[in-house]
Amino acid sequence: MRRRPAAVLCALLLATAGVISGCSDSGGHPSGPSGSASAGTPAHGPVEVRRTVATQLDSPWGVAELPGGDLLVGSRNTGRVTHVAVRDGRQETLGTVPGVAASGEGGLLGLALSPGYASDHALYAYLTTASDNRVVRMPVDEGAPEGRRLGAPRVVVDGIPKGEVHNGGRIAFGPDGMLYAGTGESGHRDLAQDRSSLGGKILRMTPDGRPAPGNPGPSSLVYSWGHRNVQGLAWDADKRLWAAEFGQDTWDELNLIEPGRNYGWPHVEGVAHRAGFTDPVVQWRPADASPSGLAYADGALWLAALRGERLWRVPLPRGGAAETTGPPEAFLKGTYGRLRTVVAAAVGGLWLTTSNTDGRGDPRPGDDRLLRLATG
Repeated sequence: MRRRPAAVLCALLLATAGVISGCSDSGGHPSGPSGSASAGTPAHGPVEVRRTVATQLDSPWGVAELPGGDLLVGSRNTGRVTHVAVRDGRQETLGTVPGVAASGEGGLLGLALSPGYASDHALYAYLTTASDNRVVRMPVDEGAPEGRRLGAPRVVVDGIPKGEVHNGGRIAFGPDGMLYAGTGESGHRDLAQDRSSLGGKILRMTPDGRPAPGNPGPSSLVYSWGHRNVQGLAWDADKRLWAAEFGQDTWDELNLIEPGRNYGWPHVEGVAHRAGFTDPVVQWRPADASPSGLAYADGALWLAALRGERLWRVPLPRGGAAETTGPPEAFLKGTYGRLRTVVAAAVGGLWLTTSNTDGRGDPRPGDDRLLRLATG
């Protein structure tokens, strides 16, 4: 089934008095019929970096907000999970996830709290081991001594292909209470089209790792396929699932995910209008994006860009067609370097991490950082 893209406009950066204003860029991106940021679209205006909450983070990747508002931040390279107090930025080590084999793009990747965390204190993690990528569940004992607050991991799902590149890694619980995982094809392109493989897919499972009711295949975790490297998952106000995906040389993608759809890789990249493949709603040149984190807040999707070193806002007018978005706008272009993870804060606004200590960035004094953003 074909899906036509939104009008994709790049961004010029305007910055005054610490407030970063967004506006549309021109150049290079194909356009199709899309809704404008019309009346009823709440996301507009500037983005303000309110403060730097924490510094000196080592290769931050996964971020999870605790019920009281503090954050858990995972280090890709060390496997360490850190509790960050948002009031004063104090950092305490929960523990180190055993079995993490950090190499290339692999390591300790996504984090997600159990929907029942207030009572079960369960933390989920996506990690690379010596043999595969997998999702595990760990109990958190907040009363234990620092460094010993993580219990032994229990495997939720294993056997996800691993590689030096394209390990995916984002996990999140959906509005349906099911656990979703974005995986990569681990550099083996054909796995994305192999429905028997867990690579190059979005997986949907129960909290204990069984195929979720309603999946396209009743005995399979696979929810959608034909993905190259999914590292962003978010649900909008209408409970629609969106995913951010790395392209290769031509187009990065923002996809509206529907069960049983084939998103084309490696046969197509970006909008192709080819029967049997679902096109992205928005696409960017990799130099402008290379997206990792994705969040929904204030009527818009927010996409954190690594190579593009900017934060993209994609307005989603309520009640429009599924493929309708407002023009994308860019913020923070080059201000903080590579941006990895963006998370909607429970009290409003966003949490945002930089990614300059992951071996591909240019670290600055204080990197890596956790930022608190207010959105227009």
